[in-house]
Amino acid sequence: MTSVHKPKVSIIVANLGTPDEPSVAAVRRFLAQFLSDQRVIEIPKPLWQIILRLFILPFRPKRVAEAYASVWRDDSPMREILLQQVAQLQQQLVTQFPEFELNIVPAMTYGNPGIQQVLTQFSQDPQDHVILLPLFPQYSATSTAPLYDALAKWMLKQRNLPGVNIIRDYYQHPLYIQALAQSVRDFRAEYGTAEKLLMSFHGIPQPYADKGDPYADRCRITAKLVAKELGLSADEWAVSFQSRFGKQEWVKPYTDALLQEWAEQGVQSVHIMSPAFSADCLETLEELAIENAENFKAAGGQDYAYIPALNQRDDHLQLLSQLLQANLEALRQTLAISP
Repeated sequence: MTSVHKPKVSIIVANLGTPDEPSVAAVRRFLAQFLSDQRVIEIPKPLWQIILRLFILPFRPKRVAEAYASVWRDDSPMREILLQQVAQLQQQLVTQFPEFELNIVPAMTYGNPGIQQVLTQFSQDPQDHVILLPLFPQYSATSTAPLYDALAKWMLKQRNLPGVNIIRDYYQHPLYIQALAQSVRDFRAEYGTAEKLLMSFHGIPQPYADKGDPYADRCRITAKLVAKELGLSADEWAVSFQSRFGKQEWVKPYTDALLQEWAEQGVQSVHIMSPAFSADCLETLEELAIENAENFKAAGGQDYAYIPALNQRDDHLQLLSQLLQANLEALRQTLAISP
């Protein structure tokens, strides 16, 4: 009797990346990889490498390593959360799709576990199908596209290619909006309601948006939908962009500038969240929760609190699971397999 072949299906759950440890050397390695990607920095490569090697990598890693040390636990928060998200998704989905030899693996565009290492493993253990889930709710050429690039470069070298699905983004998915809104409700239930809710997204240079990157528009749509879900009036919330780098103009309004403006206008209390992040990391735990709190209070504000990212919340995992279930159900139909 011939046994039925169970298709090998791997799901790559990927986030941006993190250093291996909060040391100057590890941060320098990470920044060298991250900032060398021309999706991130579009300055002509020869010129940019001179700037990077002479003016950024000798100096910036010390300050960044100190910031990482302030939020580091047993591991980097982003990597720690990613591994937990993957473990929970594996537990949920394997039992739902027994007809597949299903494996869910973590990956990062920069740092470890690296996307290149994951794909190299697939070369040694060929897959029938690969699903890529970038954990970036709003697509950007600066964050999501490098994962496309890594997959495309790997595919060029493969003879027996797997089927491939990429979940581009989910910036207006109802479960995503509901999870964000519920995280605000839960925070307010414990800590009260502030005068303003600020939804701060990681920024991109304005020229990138001018050239067609849809990221900033997607962020604004997410924010409007969350505000609508919460029933907020126009003067109770705002959207802003954080984490500027370099001297060029980035998409506005800037988070730090808006907080200072509010404080000077007499706003006394702010809750801030960052819907662009699926896991807390340096930009949320240090920049938003600590640095911007200090700036707001220095400008005259009083109460400031950061609402954590969705991380391992059950409603967040439900969203991610549903995104993957839809792809697996389609694959089940394509391969005409009965559960």
